[in-house]
Amino acid sequence: MIVVIGHNGQLAWELRRLIPESVCLGRKDIDLQCEASLEGVLSQYQPTAIINAAAYTAVDKAEQEVEQAKYLNDEVVANLVAYCESHKVHLVHVSTDYVFAGDKGSPYLPTDDLEPLGIYGQTKASGERHVAKLANQGCIIRTSWVYSEHGNNFVKSMLSLMSKRDNLGIVSDQIGSPTWARDLAKACLEAATNHYTGIYHWTDLGVASWYDFAYAVFEIGSELGLLNNEISLSAIRTEDYPTPAARPKYSVLDKYDTQNKFKQTQMHHWRKQLIRMLTELKENSSDAGK
Repeated sequence: MIVVIGHNGQLAWELRRLIPESVCLGRKDIDLQCEASLEGVLSQYQPTAIINAAAYTAVDKAEQEVEQAKYLNDEVVANLVAYCESHKVHLVHVSTDYVFAGDKGSPYLPTDDLEPLGIYGQTKASGERHVAKLANQGCIIRTSWVYSEHGNNFVKSMLSLMSKRDNLGIVSDQIGSPTWARDLAKACLEAATNHYTGIYHWTDLGVASWYDFAYAVFEIGSELGLLNNEISLSAIRTEDYPTPAARPKYSVLDKYDTQNKFKQTQMHHWRKQLIRMLTELKENSSDAGK
């Protein structure tokens, strides 16, 4: 039995679709801060593996909501690690490219030092350190720029803004790799099923700036009929769009080890993945309108 921690997030939503026989536990189902609740609920299912898909991901809000970010990204992970250690349960924990500073200039290796810039990255790095204590029972999967048909994400925000605006300025000097949550979920399932250990990087292939990503959303969205208006997209710099939290300028993750280890889940280029997701979004929107 695989238990997923999380219920409404993008990754948990994809995991529910992928493995309907799994149990997805949200805030209404389990109090992860209470050891008695965690012990009691998890022991009902006697999991062989746990996928932690729960996280505080509001990067800018984290600068003010420090305790909330620390709770979900750090303290909850420590509690899950304690449970897995005592019950000999395998843990797959999902982390982020934001644990890196983004000033290396080349793709980050799984073994590179953690140098987070903001509260979000700092709390995620703390969570990773807890999982590292599990030795042969823990697996960390770092990812980046996650989007899906479900929930709030960059792709859906761009579709909404592009349908209302005549022009948009998009940051062009932050470089990373978009990731469709669908295949990230498949990778998590493979790691949980096979009890992989260690640190792996999972994103879609290729690199992009936020501007490149936004332009692709506009181009593909227009071709699919999701967008029906003309819009001017301008490339801007990070300093032109100040945010409460600093972001890594170059956070591409090296996936060499992952591609050698993961045999059941294949990586695809991010643009191909974006086409697949937007096509599915259109089809499901059409079905909902019938």
